[in-house]
Amino acid sequence: MAGMKRRSALMSAVGVGAAAASWGATAGTASASERRARTARRPLRVHIVAFDGAEELDVFGPLEVFGAAASMGHPVEPLLVTSGRPGRFTASFGTDIAVPGAWDPSAADVIVVPGGGFRDRDRPGVWSEIKKGVLTRELRRAERPSLTLFGVCTGVIILHAAGLLDGRPCTTHHRAQDYLKDQGADVRTTRVVDDRNLVCAGGVSSGIDGSLWLLERELGSQVVSSVEELMEFERRGTVLRTAGG
Repeated sequence: MAGMKRRSALMSAVGVGAAAASWGATAGTASASERRARTARRPLRVHIVAFDGAEELDVFGPLEVFGAAASMGHPVEPLLVTSGRPGRFTASFGTDIAVPGAWDPSAADVIVVPGGGFRDRDRPGVWSEIKKGVLTRELRRAERPSLTLFGVCTGVIILHAAGLLDGRPCTTHHRAQDYLKDQGADVRTTRVVDDRNLVCAGGVSSGIDGSLWLLERELGSQVVSSVEELMEFERRGTVLRTAGG
């Protein structure tokens, strides 16, 4: 697409020991041998958590990206899951979501945690999930070096409540950044932060950008370019990759 070819090379240094990568950069993405190994071993298994009050685009943006990749024959396996019982859940704007099966976090390579309901603690959303404690407990149990946790928007607050940020660089919706800073989190004002097996995206639509970045990191630039073309979507902003990312 012509627009994608016009992307500027957005580079910035954010914090000591950190490097920013522009969209479309290939440095640090999966090598050809790693992509062959991924295809031969198994697809990239992406579990997207749904819960009452989750922001629609936080859920369906990543699902669209990973689902589109799978539909084009790329080795990706997206799955909508829930930390509680299977059933039907109502998202932030009233969308009825069916989650068909039980969740096994050990069977995921990536777990996407959406946000939603940050402004009203009395409504379903991130605060009610934190209060119930089921999702935070399951995320703690699932944590391992080979699993990437992907917090979208205020879903990063759930990761924080689960004790999974642990001083690592992160980002979240701009209206929630002060809250996380007050909690001692290392919040960066960038669209996507990649700190190895912790990836965070800012507000709402940033989940699409973060998902496309993960596709590029894990499966390479050709895969993500094909998905961008299908979706007619041009990424924007900067990915901050830490020194260890």
